[in-house]
Amino acid sequence: MKRLAAIVILMFAPAAAVAQPAPQRTTATYEDWTVQCEQQPGPPPQKLCEMVQTVQSQGQTVSRVALGHATKAEPFKIVVQLPVNLFLPAGVRIQADDKDPGLALAFKRCVPAGCFADIDIKDDTIKRLRAASANWKITFKNSGQQDASVPLSFKGFNQAFDVLLKE
Repeated sequence: MKRLAAIVILMFAPAAAVAQPAPQRTTATYEDWTVQCEQQPGPPPQKLCEMVQTVQSQGQTVSRVALGHATKAEPFKIVVQLPVNLFLPAGVRIQADDKDPGLALAFKRCVPAGCFADIDIKDDTIKRLRAASANWKITFKNSGQQDASVPLSFKGFNQAFDVLLKE
């Protein structure tokens, strides 16, 4: 009986009275998108969240698209990671089809894990992405300057983005 009373007291005790560490990293999946948050130490402590979609083939990451912002005051940013061995001057595009000009991103850096391109996005672009059909693509040129593309799904995008807005 004493043990049960102790459990009930712990469950209803004020948060300050029960010192339990908060999770350092959380993830939640919404169809093809994952929202991941990480608690950054302070002062003041800060929670950073992003929504991510990763395409893998044979255990290797082919592409990674992340959307997020460092603080609520900063604009949202899309970051695309592709493997090295690219023709960098061509940049990368996120587009619905070949007729769609899409979003043009410039490569900013390459490291052994891949090459990264990013762009700040505004509300009108977010509205367009929220209205996107399920299948778009990421287009780029490989090091031989040949066209290449990787699929980008928008299944679960709106649910993940709604969660991201609340974080």
